[in-house]
Amino acid sequence: MAVNRAELLELCRTNPEAVVDIIEKQDRLITQLTERIVQLEARIAELEARLNRTSRNSSQPPSMDGFRRVQSPRKRGERPPGGQKGHKGQTLEMVDNPDEIEVHQVRECQGCGASLVDENPVKIERRQVHDAEFRIQVTEHRAEHKRCPHCGRVNRADFPSDVQFPVQYGQNLKALMVYLCVYQLIPYDRIRETFSDIFGRSLSTGTLVNAVWENYRNLAGVEEQIRELLTGSDVIHVDETGMRVAGIRQWLHVASTDFLTWYGHHRKRGKRATDDMQILPRFKGTMVHDFWAPYFRYPGRHAICNAHLLRELNGISENYQQTWSQDLHSLILEIKQEVDAARAHSCSLGSSKIADFEERYFRILEKGLNEIPSAVISDSPTKRGRKKQSKAKNLLNRCRNFPHEILAFMYNFSIPFTNNLAERDIRMAKLQQKISGTFRSEVGAAAFCRIRGYISTVKKNERPVLDSLAGAFQGTPFIPLHA
Repeated sequence: MAVNRAELLELCRTNPEAVVDIIEKQDRLITQLTERIVQLEARIAELEARLNRTSRNSSQPPSMDGFRRVQSPRKRGERPPGGQKGHKGQTLEMVDNPDEIEVHQVRECQGCGASLVDENPVKIERRQVHDAEFRIQVTEHRAEHKRCPHCGRVNRADFPSDVQFPVQYGQNLKALMVYLCVYQLIPYDRIRETFSDIFGRSLSTGTLVNAVWENYRNLAGVEEQIRELLTGSDVIHVDETGMRVAGIRQWLHVASTDFLTWYGHHRKRGKRATDDMQILPRFKGTMVHDFWAPYFRYPGRHAICNAHLLRELNGISENYQQTWSQDLHSLILEIKQEVDAARAHSCSLGSSKIADFEERYFRILEKGLNEIPSAVISDSPTKRGRKKQSKAKNLLNRCRNFPHEILAFMYNFSIPFTNNLAERDIRMAKLQQKISGTFRSEVGAAAFCRIRGYISTVKKNERPVLDSLAGAFQGTPFIPLHA
């Protein structure tokens, strides 16, 4: 109820207690409105942060940036265009033993016309053309039947074990089918079109499917070997992402090292899935991941991906105008530079250097506690339960609670700065989902995971991919021996 000046003066003279009540009500109302304004300002800041979210300041993938031009975090002139210093270039080089040699003779003198056929060359100039023939080579196997002149029995020679049908495709062509399907992610119809255009042969979809299934069955032992090697390795990278199987949301999990890749799919995302995959429950080394809570339920050591952390710190600096996040961002990059420089001549930083970095790390976080507003974000002032904190406060708490995991690369040089290895291994699987939308069956998803993991492992060990796939058809696949 509004009270004008004259009425208020009259109340002060006749009823002072009423004036006190009015002032107290106004104070309470001002307090409530002030709290609500703070909440709404925090909410507005949160919504603006969502609009400003990009792949550079959050975990959002680059594909969701749209047409916005995202500024690169790389400083101008830090890496000039072209090959970097120390990069091993790739160029076409001459071979010592060419498959064919064509000799171009000098038959007569261009000056006087005399015959030079019988003259020996004073110099041979070489040029080589590297090319390929796109044709199918047909090998016919003939098994003799002979009758024994003594007992009359008819004896037949044995065909090779991999020649089982009157007409069939060989191991190299089947390896190419699997490679195009599972690694290059080309749909069946386009593979059929490719074979028709290049080789002049029409494939059936059944032929492609059967090649994938055969390769899948033959790689069961290799998949188990990769799983065992990962279990015993010192450091592994893990990650997960959504995938659709038979139209149902499932999860693709990856565990990898510099020489191994293992994929698995599961209906669940959390600990039940990783338990069923039988790697993390037995793993005793250091697990590098993106701070997903179920990974912390395993007792081994943990290391956090600092690429993710740096992007989140960028987001806090840009969207909430806080300085502690920028200071921590700079400190982590400074530590990385020190580690990179020290790695060339040592296996660790000095204890004094580590202590200095730790002291600066916690000092920045203490500064952040004073900088972050105490207000919390709430969709409704009457909403029950624990109130949602700001992203800045959540990130600050994470940095305070997990300093050793964030700075693991500083304490142990064998631990990488990021989890980029697992992210690279899982990125192309996401592309498969964009191309195909879903796997048609559980078996199809399992075949993709096993074969894709095998090809990735082969490439990491610098083995020829098509030869290794052909070896799997022949029962002699590449088997890794170390992690």
